[in-house]
This record gives sequence, C-alpha cells and structure tokens, in this order.
Amino acid sequence: MTAKQAAKPSTFTSSFDWHAYASQLGALGVLIVICVIFALIEPAFLSSRNLFNVLRQVSIYGLLALGMTFVILTGGIDLSVGSLLALSGLVAAAVYKGGTGLLSAGTAGQAEGFGLPAAIGAAIAVGLIGGLLQGTAVSRLKVPPFIVTLGGLTAFRGAALLFSGGQPISTFTDEYKFWGQGMIGPVPVPVIIFLSFAVLAFIVLRYTRYGRRVYAVGGNPEAARLSGLNVQNITLSVYVITGFFAGLSGFLLSSRLNSAEQVAGVGYELTVIAGVVIGGTSLFGGEGGIFGTVIGILLIGVLSNGLTLMNVSPYYQQILVGLIIVFAVYLDQLIKRRRR
Repeated sequence: MTAKQAAKPSTFTSSFDWHAYASQLGALGVLIVICVIFALIEPAFLSSRNLFNVLRQVSIYGLLALGMTFVILTGGIDLSVGSLLALSGLVAAAVYKGGTGLLSAGTAGQAEGFGLPAAIGAAIAVGLIGGLLQGTAVSRLKVPPFIVTLGGLTAFRGAALLFSGGQPISTFTDEYKFWGQGMIGPVPVPVIIFLSFAVLAFIVLRYTRYGRRVYAVGGNPEAARLSGLNVQNITLSVYVITGFFAGLSGFLLSSRLNSAEQVAGVGYELTVIAGVVIGGTSLFGGEGGIFGTVIGILLIGVLSNGLTLMNVSPYYQQILVGLIIVFAVYLDQLIKRRRR
C-alpha cells in the first residue's frame, strides 16, 4: 500500500460531503424519517383515518403539482393556478345550479342548472382557456412566464370576484358533493383521482415522445429548436396542461367544501411549487419527474398534519415550508455546480 493510498480514508473523513449525502437520501427518505418521528411523538398520526385525511388534503395540491411539474420542466413557472382554480370552481357551481344567484339559502341544494357533466366540463374548459391564454403569451409573445402568470394570478382572481359578485355559491346535492367528499371503499374519491392522473402523467413524461420533448426543451431550448422540435408548441402545451388540472381541481375543491368561493386557492401556488421543487424538479428546467412531485407534496402534507397534531401554530408551519423551499433550491444549485 502506497502512502497516497493510505491517506485516502483520512481524506474522506475530513472532507465528508453532507450536501451530496442529503441529495442521495432524497425526498422519499426524508418523508419516511418524518413519518417515523411523528408516529413516535403522536401515535394518532398512523391511524388509518388520519392517513386518509392527509391524502385527501394533499389531493388538490397534488393535481395542481402534476401540471406544475410539466411547466417547471420546461424552465417556466405558473403563479396563477390558485386564482384559476377559484374561477373554475365558481363557473362549475354556477353551471350546475343554473346561475350565480343561487346561494346558500332557499332551494339552493337542488340542482336546477345543466347537470354534473356540464359543470365538470365548464370547470375544465375555463382552466384550458386560461392555460391557453397564458401559454400563448409565453410561447408566441415571448413574455417571461413569471410576468405572464403573475398577471394571471391577479386577473383570474378579479374575474372570479366579478363573476360571483363577491359571493360564494354553496350547498350542493349529494351527486355534486360525492366527487370531493365521497369514498370508494376506504379511499376518498379525490385521492383516487389524484393518483390516477399521477400514474398517467408519469407514463407520459417517462415513456412517450412528448415527455422526452418536454425534457429537451427544459434542458436546452435552443438545442431543442435546432434539432427540429417545435419549442413554441411544446411550451404552449404545458400551460394548457396546467390549466386543465387547475380547472379539475377547482371543481373538486368546490365539491369537497360544498361551496365555491372567490377566495379559494389563495396561496396554493406557493405550496404547489414547493412540493415540485422539494420533489427534485429543477427550477431551471430539464430535470425531475412526477414521482418526486408526489413525494414532495406528500412531504408537505405530512409536515402540516403532524405539526397540527402537535398543536404547532400554522404560522410556524408557513415559515418552515418557506425555509424548505429555499434549501431545496440551494441544494439543486449546489448539485448542478458540482456536476460541472
């Protein structure tokens, strides 16, 4: 053994890279550790009722995060998902009940509108139109995604207020509420919807030509263009996908709460972006995936639930999520620098 070889163990010990270790552990490992800690501190955490409650709570965030993953993979961002969710939910409720004037009083519980399929279709249509408008501004007009969707955040919220007259639309029939409150066996319906779309999105990104193109655009848009890809259309499509999930989530949230409100979805965009980034999707595009997004959203949901069971103030919870976002982005940049 040479002197150089003998020195290797001590060199490794003195220069242990905890950043690399943390990145290898990954969001899944962190989620498992947090679950174990909460289970030891609060036994009620592992009850089936509480676990399904966590899944139900994160299902809306999760659907939005699926769409956000597509956008961030291209190097974009969408700050408008919460506002678009609110507008979509109000439109769905109005279509189902036959107008915005049917609020919580009188015969509001009776469906007098155009039925459930029309309500779901209207919510998704609103989301698709919103996504199409923003995607066109980003891909065709070359306005930065941050600016476009920041404007969308305000514009869609204003449209929700204008559409509803500042009033909620509430008290639906059991048919409508089933999609947000119902169960299929022991599993909440929103959870089944979320996991089904998560599997579909995973397949699309991992195994289809379109998914490879999304990664290519995020990795290097100019190289993707020179290789023959229609970068504009791909960029446009990811905002339409996000709009679809915002519309669907708007309907599901109104169903779950038994009320469509103009203030629904406030702050959702930050939680969704946090879940995507924590799950390993790079804010600079080209890296990440659906599996990590699901883990990231679950991690945030578990943190919130566990801290609530421990009677920790929600104000501290928001601070913690903010710190996690900063750390996740820092870790992402650190890994990129080390690779170079």
